[in-house]
Amino acid sequence: MNIENRICKAVIQAIQELYGQDVPETMVQLQKTKSTFEGNLTLVVFPFLKMSRKKPEDTAQEIGTYLAAHCTDIAKFNVVKGFLNLVIAPQAWVGLLNDIHADSHFGEQQATAQSPLVMIEYSSPNTNKPLHLGHVRNNLLGWSLARIMEANGYRVVKTNIVNDRGIHICKSMLAWLKWGNGETPESSGKKGDHLIGDYYVAFDKHYREEVATLKAQYMAEGMEEEAATDKAKAEAPLIKEAHDMLVKWEHNDPEVRALWQKMNDWVYAGFDETYQALGVSFDKIYYESNTYLEGKKKVEEGLAKGLFFRKEDNSVWADLTQEGLDQKLLLRADGTSVYMTQDIGTANMRFQDFPIDKMIYVVGNEQNYHFQVLSILLDRLGFKWGKDLIHFSYGMVELPNGKMKSREGTVVDADDLIATMIADARQTSDELGKFKDMSEEEKQEIARIVGLGALKYFILKVDARKNMLFNPEESIDFNGNTGPFIQYTHARIRSILRKVAEQGITIPHALPADAPLNEKEIDLIQRMNEFGAAVKDAGENYNPAGIANYCYDLTKEFNQFYHDYSILSADSEAEKLTRIVIADNVAKIIKNGMELLGIEVPERM
Repeated sequence: MNIENRICKAVIQAIQELYGQDVPETMVQLQKTKSTFEGNLTLVVFPFLKMSRKKPEDTAQEIGTYLAAHCTDIAKFNVVKGFLNLVIAPQAWVGLLNDIHADSHFGEQQATAQSPLVMIEYSSPNTNKPLHLGHVRNNLLGWSLARIMEANGYRVVKTNIVNDRGIHICKSMLAWLKWGNGETPESSGKKGDHLIGDYYVAFDKHYREEVATLKAQYMAEGMEEEAATDKAKAEAPLIKEAHDMLVKWEHNDPEVRALWQKMNDWVYAGFDETYQALGVSFDKIYYESNTYLEGKKKVEEGLAKGLFFRKEDNSVWADLTQEGLDQKLLLRADGTSVYMTQDIGTANMRFQDFPIDKMIYVVGNEQNYHFQVLSILLDRLGFKWGKDLIHFSYGMVELPNGKMKSREGTVVDADDLIATMIADARQTSDELGKFKDMSEEEKQEIARIVGLGALKYFILKVDARKNMLFNPEESIDFNGNTGPFIQYTHARIRSILRKVAEQGITIPHALPADAPLNEKEIDLIQRMNEFGAAVKDAGENYNPAGIANYCYDLTKEFNQFYHDYSILSADSEAEKLTRIVIADNVAKIIKNGMELLGIEVPERM
């Protein structure tokens, strides 16, 4: 039981003995004391005034007097209006430090076989192009959220849905047939996803040329510009060929299917390289080519049960007007599916595969309406988690020079971004002289860790719900709220601990109750103790940024302490051991916190 829990129970006992009232723990509001007042924790007294029937100051004085007499954690107290500021006894802080020291994953919860099962979907790429910066944010958020949910005691299944069918896939396939000359990843030296992405761009280039030619022809024949544009887009030979290919795919044409499988396999190999570089993975991958038929089946079942309705043109719809929405198309007149149908099918397959208690979709905020509708439809179809599905809606990533466009080939490629970040980390570290006495292999590994740490931290420290501007230059900075700043502090502490070992000093399993502590050391222990609350809050609010900012605050506080006090040259042996234990646990919590963000921390840099 930590200090706050013990004080909470003592407050409940005080209210019972002083005023004869039983109060729930939720009524006991303890918060960190403001720096302008003496104290460590502050009790808000206002909820108890109806019970005491006294002024706030008098009520606080009575409760404080009781706590000082009955709770050994309290050294003294002071009253400021309706707030009771509590000064925690030194031995209580030492006990808390020992508790932190004894737990390798302090602040985290361990899942059991009975823990709720959470499925988290993230990545969701298309097989017509490589992953880009937007995918990077998605993957980092999904991976971090999975780690945070695990740290909150959930069992987690990490899943991906690959959009491997549809007109966009056929565009890349058709372009490769027309202009590829049999090119392969091996013959071109390109990653498979990059190769296919090039043909997607090529299709769009040629398609635009055809549309422009037809548009000019139609306008010359007297057609209005808007009508000419629409007709040109529909009548362009390339788009017609792509649609024909899609129909052949739907009818299992063996040649089209074989080409589709071959090109998708190239893409998957490319994706795997990128995922490995990012440090993310999945427990189960689903493919829309498998799930869309399942979705059509579930829609037909819903139609038979009267949950949906069919229009005269044979299309199938859901009426959501009672929920304040509109009517939603589920099957087109020709019987083909839409994205909503595919998501229903994917959900059904997942529910058959896993006993899901909670489903979290990590998808951009442009899909907010889609998931609002999906939740209603899944609930209608009887999925126990349908009504409560979580759409972890995140904002878009922009660059200093504007937005990205896939069809025009102007996206920020994920592989290029990763390589650039690692190269920049190497250059910055070289310029700062941080690679002295290291082998080339170690330099490369640390550059990888620092470059990816800079990328991940810069993205994850921003509230996911907000659009963000990613600036690579700002992210690789060894000062300020950056990944390298936190990584460097961890490496600094590990360097100190190596010197501790070299000097033959054994880190004690526990400090004696009378171990010396100064105010800054107490502040650090209190800050470390807040890690559990940060983990819990990040899990409840699906907010990796909370962990990032906690790690930064802890790092900043340790650096201030280290600036003011020597560890290895402390005035006494007792002070030295106390500071070594504090430093050891700060490093541990930084490492554990950064791991929840998918960020490695080096032993030296």
